[in-house]
Amino acid sequence: MAQNITVGFRQMLDEALANITTLSPEEAIALSDSNTVTFVDLRDPRERQREGLIPGAFSCPRGMLEFWIDPASPYHKPQFAEEKRFVFFCAGGWRSALAADTARRMGLAPVAHIDGGFKAWREAGGAVEPHPPGHK
Repeated sequence: MAQNITVGFRQMLDEALANITTLSPEEAIALSDSNTVTFVDLRDPRERQREGLIPGAFSCPRGMLEFWIDPASPYHKPQFAEEKRFVFFCAGGWRSALAADTARRMGLAPVAHIDGGFKAWREAGGAVEPHPPGHK
């Protein structure tokens, strides 16, 4: 039996984009040396191993985001309690838009995401480092 989807991913994405700041890859690259910004990599380990990393980015699997942000969660990560701007990215920009909106709704601020994700970052000349062998 087919499911009746009442809200599709496109609508969710459009709503998220209306509520968050979207940075061009060039704008994000300009922030990459700032100690007041935390870049949050939502990609899974295989993506990071295959494509490389933005130097200094904090890895947060998308499935753990809500648990890592909430200070009441037993899984809370102190990186999300810092007084910083959080710039989310994934491979192409869809997961990061949804994640940034979720983070905003949870009270994390300020937040943004990179338009086009890691792919656009790399194509714009952003720094990329190889994933360390044996590291998750």
